[in-house]
Amino acid sequence: MLWAPLFAVAADRGPVTNLPLPRFVSLKASEGNVRRGPSLTHRIDWVFKHRNMPLQIVAEHGHWRRVVDRDGAGGWVHYTLLSGSRFGLIEEDLTPIYKIADTGSHIVAHAEMGVVARLGKCDQYWCRVTLEGTKGWMPREKLWGLLPGEIRE
Repeated sequence: MLWAPLFAVAADRGPVTNLPLPRFVSLKASEGNVRRGPSLTHRIDWVFKHRNMPLQIVAEHGHWRRVVDRDGAGGWVHYTLLSGSRFGLIEEDLTPIYKIADTGSHIVAHAEMGVVARLGKCDQYWCRVTLEGTKGWMPREKLWGLLPGEIRE
């Protein structure tokens, strides 16, 4: 029975990159074809059309990554269309962005639902975000694009 925990650890890593699965990335290009399978011969099911959109990689095969978006829709995308830069999707309309990580602090802006923000540091409750030049702090539960318990330095 010693092999069971070792197998579980190995299953949490991509067979191609040896990076953790699942993990978050972003769409590098302004458009990215999402295919039914991991090759150019597979049909394009749809096209992602938002640069920097956060995506979650859930599988790897050669130069292809299986990704899912906020709504759970997914497919296979060529790795050259993806970036390790981290972004989050605002989950609630008019989410306040605070000057410091404290709800009693000055609100510097409000973010609309569906807007993409660059992620900075994140602790268990707050994330530093940059949105169209505005920098501040947002409660992490208002963002999609982080793994549960993920801390960013």
